[in-house]
Amino acid sequence: MTKITDWCTIKSEKVGKHHLTVLELESGKFDVASDTVAAVVPSHYASDERTAKLLKRLGKTKAAAHLKEKLPKSPQVRSGDLGEILGATYVQESTPFGTSINKLRWKDHRNMAMRGDDLVGIQPAAGAGNIRFLKGEVKSAANITAKVLDTARTALKKSHSRPSAHALGFIADRLHEEGNDELADLIDDALWRDGIRLSQVSHMIFAFTGNDASNLLGANVQTYTGQVAQSVVGLRVKDHQKFIRSVFRKVIKNADGK
Repeated sequence: MTKITDWCTIKSEKVGKHHLTVLELESGKFDVASDTVAAVVPSHYASDERTAKLLKRLGKTKAAAHLKEKLPKSPQVRSGDLGEILGATYVQESTPFGTSINKLRWKDHRNMAMRGDDLVGIQPAAGAGNIRFLKGEVKSAANITAKVLDTARTALKKSHSRPSAHALGFIADRLHEEGNDELADLIDDALWRDGIRLSQVSHMIFAFTGNDASNLLGANVQTYTGQVAQSVVGLRVKDHQKFIRSVFRKVIKNADGK
């Protein structure tokens, strides 16, 4: 885990009936944070089991090559991917939802963004209508703007404000393949038999930024007038671009054993 709360200050407040959380990298913890994040990035692109098998069969150099071939080279895609990794980690560590799979493992191409809902969190519970879902949109930029956050708000309203059938079906398929039939069945039941009520859904916008986006996020969530519970989260690293470069450089260095 990246343990975001170990290297960030945290401020939380209510905006109307919604929640705003602002995290900021603490002074002097840049290297600790980039080391910690770099350690978990590989598992988002390749499973530990897959890497271990390659290591056993073909050796360290080939296992490292397999991982490096999956890492994006495009700075823009690296920014987006790292935003999704940090967003997924925040969901796992700080909310009642779990993200179930590391979906970046199934990207069409390393220099393409993953399609579909950015974040889908699941809070499992047996019984019709008891499972809950988090639908999240992630934005990553050195200088986030209100316009960019508006696109996230628009995306959350798609599929009648619910996680898309494609996203949930994709997750259920992967869970069945991994042998987690119990959770996959709960998703299938909600998607294909019981339906998903808006009361079962929460929304999140997660912004990984260089600028202070707290006012923008607060203003954005104030515009929402629907029925779905809302939270907005800003993770600020002032040296946003430098942080991304540092993380991916360390991922490669660690893979090469240097």
